[in-house]
Amino acid sequence: MKTAELLQALVAIPSVSGDERFIADTVSGWAEGWGARVHRKGHNVWFSVGSGPRRLLVNSHLDTVKPCAGWTYAPHAPEWREDRLYGLGSNDAKGCVTGMLVAARTLLAEGAPQGGEVVFAFTAEEETGGQGLGTLLPELGPLDAAVVGEPTSLKPCTAQRGMLLLRCTAHGKSAHVAHAHKAQAVNAIHMAAGDISKLAELRFPSHPLLGEARAQVTQISGGLARNQVPDACEFFVDLRTTPSMDHAQVAKELGEALRSEVKVHSARYLPKATADHQPIVRAAIAASGEAPVGSSTTSDWAFLGELPAVKVGPGDTLRSHLADEYITRAELEAGAAFYTRLLRGYFEEVARG
Repeated sequence: MKTAELLQALVAIPSVSGDERFIADTVSGWAEGWGARVHRKGHNVWFSVGSGPRRLLVNSHLDTVKPCAGWTYAPHAPEWREDRLYGLGSNDAKGCVTGMLVAARTLLAEGAPQGGEVVFAFTAEEETGGQGLGTLLPELGPLDAAVVGEPTSLKPCTAQRGMLLLRCTAHGKSAHVAHAHKAQAVNAIHMAAGDISKLAELRFPSHPLLGEARAQVTQISGGLARNQVPDACEFFVDLRTTPSMDHAQVAKELGEALRSEVKVHSARYLPKATADHQPIVRAAIAASGEAPVGSSTTSDWAFLGELPAVKVGPGDTLRSHLADEYITRAELEAGAAFYTRLLRGYFEEVARG
């Protein structure tokens, strides 16, 4: 099958997070047909090409979000129109998966890079943070670097924001609204409003590729009745952090700055950065001809610890999760060629030292 046909076949398989079994079966069957020894854990698929002391992880995700409103094409009936493939997941991230599969097929046919092993892992539940790459890492063994496939217009992303979610609760004192002053009531919504205003003014240190971070209040609830001063108001804060920000320290400082009680709701999506001198970055720059960029969206890179990694792939991140999602034929073909150059280039950079 040609590259465009592989992608069209993948997009035709519904694979909303948690329901990736059929697409995992398909990818497994293809890889086995090309001569790979395939492993499975749940809906995760992985196999290796080559052998050697250096091991490079090549990963992208098989799952998609649910289709949103507004589609004018059938999300799971992909069709090429004017060199664009429309369909759910075509851009995020089955174009990356297809490019990586074509690179794997090429290496299986022509031989792996000398002195190295490429570990291809196509994983589940990236969109929901579930049973995907984070749970698979112990099975993969030691790794030296990673490529994470997401649509970046083939620009190597060497810095990625993290996500810190805080649950804040303003505690007040209730009373009948008519007696609020005499009863010395404390309006928790008013208290929360003051803290929210303070959050809107906060600025955090800027990152050269990501810019500054700002806290966003995304949900708020409080009050029991229209004639009762509320004694509690809860709101959630979403802070997309940069690599210089320690989640625990930021939460502590915000807890000291706000009148509301601050608790960490989620902190596992850590910000990431890889230095320009790392072989995987040098190889990505050489393969793409593009300077490094930053990415505001999270990905499975967040679970790779201190492993040097680059997030890069065909397609445009601004098309992700939209109605009538698409990728162009030129982007797809360029992505497949790019991944092949990148994988060989990484081991060449390692050999140079």
